[in-house]
Amino acid sequence: MNQEFKPNKSIAKRSFDETKVDEGVLVLTYKNEENEVQSLAKEIDSDYIQFHFCVKGSSQFVFNEGRYRLDILEENSLLLYNPQRDLPINLEINPHSWIVSVLISIKKFHGLFSQEADYITFLSEDNKDKKYYKDGVISPSMAIVLNQLINYNLNQSIKPLYFKGKAYELLSLYFNRSEDADIEQCPFLIDETNVIKIRKAKDIIISRMAEPPSLQELADEIGLSLKKLKEGFKQIYGDSVFSFLFDYKMEVARKLLEAGNDNVNEVGHKVGYSTSSHFIAAFKKKYGTTPKKYVMSLS
Repeated sequence: MNQEFKPNKSIAKRSFDETKVDEGVLVLTYKNEENEVQSLAKEIDSDYIQFHFCVKGSSQFVFNEGRYRLDILEENSLLLYNPQRDLPINLEINPHSWIVSVLISIKKFHGLFSQEADYITFLSEDNKDKKYYKDGVISPSMAIVLNQLINYNLNQSIKPLYFKGKAYELLSLYFNRSEDADIEQCPFLIDETNVIKIRKAKDIIISRMAEPPSLQELADEIGLSLKKLKEGFKQIYGDSVFSFLFDYKMEVARKLLEAGNDNVNEVGHKVGYSTSSHFIAAFKKKYGTTPKKYVMSLS
């Protein structure tokens, strides 16, 4: 049998790590830690809404036997729904890329959001038979949940229960509406130059997380007013600058503790805490346990 190969592109066939967490709800995860593109496929019927999250790297969805491709980049999400036809997953995951997908039947989904269906546009009466596509940015709070799903290391017997809680947490964060969101601020996002500046601000605070600039210094560095920095950051990342940075630092700290190469004090210094007591308090605020107890829970 002849097989068509694309030049300079080695694609290995793989399978998702699949967990059924409820009737009509599946969580799929995949980490491509190799140096070649990996291909994943799964048949999905038209009853399911698909939420895809690129935690790291990038991937491509392939439709209509390769005639159409859709990129999903790092820290971005993709919602797909087509009640008119089955929408199988054909995904090419680039080297060193991580993907998390949540598949939920429309019946189950309606049950979760029956009281709030008026603000989820594709559930409205007018749209119930229309296909739906939406891309978006992964917020810091969503990123934490996604990393917990990807790096799951608890007892296998509780995996379905753990994933069920995380899947519903992820959906609630995905559809969370900011209480102070002002619709009149939305035109800010139309200006691509401002969006690039806000993303630069995010990169700056991450690269200097141990000694981040003040908000005014950050605004001056990216060339935006303080007001526009605050508003834009909230719109793009769903959080204030320092709340985002706090979540990011705690996630970095958690990963360093898991790696086991640094003690608690050293981890605290790496993420910007001058004293271990301040770091321990911050970690406990975020995760509900101390760094030491967290490390002990891993063994």
